[in-house]
Amino acid sequence: MATETLTETRESVSLDVPWNIVVHDDPVNLMDYVTWVLRKVFHYDHGLAHRLMMEVHTAKRSVVWTGEREKAELYASQLQGFQLTTSLEKPA
Repeated sequence: MATETLTETRESVSLDVPWNIVVHDDPVNLMDYVTWVLRKVFHYDHGLAHRLMMEVHTAKRSVVWTGEREKAELYASQLQGFQLTTSLEKPA
């Protein structure tokens, strides 16, 4: 009696969860400078950049961008190049 082996392959596709870029408050950078950096890196208009900067100032942190990990790492690196205290996190 011959034994037959059946192989079943399942393909699983899961999308990577978006990553948040968080800018943290620090005692070094001026508010106008943080606004300028957010405008330069993300091409945000002045109003949005200012609102995010104020959130950093008052709440001590702000999620300034959310998206795929590779872009998040690139943006975080750019922000750090401008001396902003920045981290990446997965949304809760």
